[in-house]
Amino acid sequence: MGLMLGSRHQKGGVGGVSTRWVSLFCISSFFLGVLVVNRFWDVPEPVNVDEDTSSLERHQKTELVQAINCEKKEASIQAGDILSQVSQTHDVIMTLDKTISTLEMQLAAARAAKEGNQEGSPMITKPGTEQSRQREKVFYVMGIITAFSSRKRRDSIRETWMPKGEELRKLEKDKGIVMRFVIGHSATPGGVLDRAIDAEEKQHNDFLRLNHVEGYHELSSKTQIYFSTVVAMWDADFYIKVDDDVHINPGMLGSTLARHRSKPRIYMGCMKSGPVLAQKGVKYHEPEYWKFGEEGNKYFRHATGQLYVISKDLATYISVNRHILHRYANEDVSLGSWFLGLDVEHIDDRTLCCGTPPDCEWKAQAGNPCAASFDWSCSGICKSVERMEEVHQRCGEGDGAIWHTSF
Repeated sequence: MGLMLGSRHQKGGVGGVSTRWVSLFCISSFFLGVLVVNRFWDVPEPVNVDEDTSSLERHQKTELVQAINCEKKEASIQAGDILSQVSQTHDVIMTLDKTISTLEMQLAAARAAKEGNQEGSPMITKPGTEQSRQREKVFYVMGIITAFSSRKRRDSIRETWMPKGEELRKLEKDKGIVMRFVIGHSATPGGVLDRAIDAEEKQHNDFLRLNHVEGYHELSSKTQIYFSTVVAMWDADFYIKVDDDVHINPGMLGSTLARHRSKPRIYMGCMKSGPVLAQKGVKYHEPEYWKFGEEGNKYFRHATGQLYVISKDLATYISVNRHILHRYANEDVSLGSWFLGLDVEHIDDRTLCCGTPPDCEWKAQAGNPCAASFDWSCSGICKSVERMEEVHQRCGEGDGAIWHTSF
């Protein structure tokens, strides 16, 4: 009986501890464990995870944008370097172009000087004359094309718009403006006509003598020799050809040219495109009319022959290539043809072909004096010997204008 009591006591507890207390202790331990775990192991809420993900994406996007901007900046720098190199190359090419042009001009001058008095020389060289001196740097050279029979025309110009004697020399020295009557020699050199020009030259000292046989049908050749001669004698910005029955305002002409001084190759005048005359016996007949297309066609644009201007590079071009440049019957057409196919700027300036009074008078009164005046109907001033003084009085810029004009 005593044994049975001992067995019951053991079933009711473990090691003397009541089963109820063991269960209570286990439950308490479970809740304590849960409490400790929740306190030291907080799991981030889903919202916070999303925010971190968005922050990471923004950071990656920022880095990507910065990388793209850096690439663009590097590309821009590379493009800038390329443009800079292109600009530098262009400057070098322009410098070389100017150097070549200068060398060609020097070559032309050397050729003219070497030929001297030889047959085919573009000028008549005499000891002590301008041809033997070194080339001077001037603003413009004006050649007034004249003939043996035009003594009265020359005198009418000397009495109006062209300075004489010491004033002519002062104009060259102070303003860099050279003016000369341009003439060749007769078919019999040393004859009466040539001696008359020699006497006139001794009196006025305002001629440029060419190694050229005078004649109406030789004007294209004379024009070619004229430009070859002046570019060898003077280093000018511009070279001008004008007829001896045209009125000029030298100051206004200089102001007009000064606006184009920076341009390398200009051909200036009053541009026209007249008909090609195929009929024989008429004035301005063109024997080579067939080269200009069908009968009735017009010429290409070219400056009218009363006055035109070319820059130094173009005068040099004529001088260097004068032996192979083709000459048509009309000298203004010939000059225009020499520049076809070249990089030349044609400037149509209507102040170089104003009419005689009242046309030029109205413009002068309005403060816009013309650089040149003549009558289209006469291809010059009609009866220029009698009317040059009138035109000068009514349309001239004033005798002192040339001295007060800055170029």
